Amino acid sequence: MQFRSGDAGDVPAVQAIERASAVRFRAVGMEDIANDDPTSASLLLERISQNRLLVAVDKRPVAFVIFDVVDDHLYIEQVDVDPAHAGKRIGSALIGLVEDRARNEARMGLLLSTFRDVPWNAPYYRRLGFTDVPDDALSAALLHIRLDHIERGLDETQRVFMRKPLRLDSGGNRR
Repeated sequence: MQFRSGDAGDVPAVQAIERASAVRFRAVGMEDIANDDPTSASLLLERISQNRLLVAVDKRPVAFVIFDVVDDHLYIEQVDVDPAHAGKRIGSALIGLVEDRARNEARMGLLLSTFRDVPWNAPYYRRLGFTDVPDDALSAALLHIRLDHIERGLDETQRVFMRKPLRLDSGGNRR
């Protein structure tokens, strides 16, 4: 397995991976998520131009992660693995690469938003060291993301923001 920065030629494969990965939401009664459109080509190309899309390649792309900068953290927008390659820790390897990038960029840590009770969402991220961000501790930027999710039709009552701190704040606490 190779990991590399994404390029424009990866866009169709990334969208196909996202579509294939979303199918598993049917098993938990989330048809709307399973049928949702993949990330737009324009956003993928924007992240590629920012060097914020990474792919795992096994002859062809089989997984990806896209991320951005939010509140001095790297915010994981999407991570998906082709179901034919699931269970090989490819997703956690990609998240590890984003974590390495955050450390190299001296960021505070990682952030993401995910479904609270879907087994391969929040419970999975907790095993990777992420913790829930209480609703009363959401920054203006995270509240903006929440509003964007609502506009896209996501049920934010089922979702949670999560953080994985990577450095200490001025009081010596992990943030």
